[in-house]
Amino acid sequence: MNNPVEGIAGRVALVTGASSGLGAHFAQVLARAGAIVVVAARRRDKLETVSASIRDDGGQVMAVTMDVTNEDSVAQALQTVHEQLGTIGILINNAGMAESKTFHKLDEDKWRRTLTVNLDGAWRVAHQVTRHLIAEGQAGVVVNIASILGLRVGFGHSAYAVSKAGLIQLTRSMALELGPRGIRVNALCPGYIATDINADYFATPEGADYIRSTPAGRTGRLTELDGPLLLLCSDAGSFINGIALPVDGGHLVSSL
Repeated sequence: MNNPVEGIAGRVALVTGASSGLGAHFAQVLARAGAIVVVAARRRDKLETVSASIRDDGGQVMAVTMDVTNEDSVAQALQTVHEQLGTIGILINNAGMAESKTFHKLDEDKWRRTLTVNLDGAWRVAHQVTRHLIAEGQAGVVVNIASILGLRVGFGHSAYAVSKAGLIQLTRSMALELGPRGIRVNALCPGYIATDINADYFATPEGADYIRSTPAGRTGRLTELDGPLLLLCSDAGSFINGIALPVDGGHLVSSL
């Protein structure tokens, strides 16, 4: 059952990296809140599967192919959305990748690719979406999906951590400059959330021991990101701008 949320219902919400994982989940959450959701990613077949699930749940959805590393791809996708649905009022900048290698083993191509997708890609999509909002004289919301690794470093994640730290600082800069134009920008910083990507590691003795050492003693559930996401996107968060919100079960306050 869908539950319309004030400030979300009826608005066009673009979710990048929506073919699986967090992005697919966020798209479903926003659709249930009444948004007209646009799911974007490179894999069209995966997007169709996500779209079908949203429609089956009673939501409104449109799928567009988008490569956030390519300016023309982003521009063409956004033009299609604008022509068919109108102005994008909510942007969830979720497209990203991880490269888990220690600093001395990381080659320059992987370093560059991580920053190109996670930081440049987020900038590229937000730049075009917010320019359109400003041209239309409309308010909007941007939520950049960062990570607790953008706030505190972890072993073997130098490229990823730098990209997410940059995204958090970009969030603050955007909030400062775009706030007076009615555009709120915040970062959501998940901790270790249980997904298909990390399930194998946390099933190992090493992974299980690591998670047990955190204050929550477990990984987070996808649904535990729903409330924070809706807060940042809706009128309930209308006075929240420029924050990096950790959702990590207290992991960041773990003892050194």
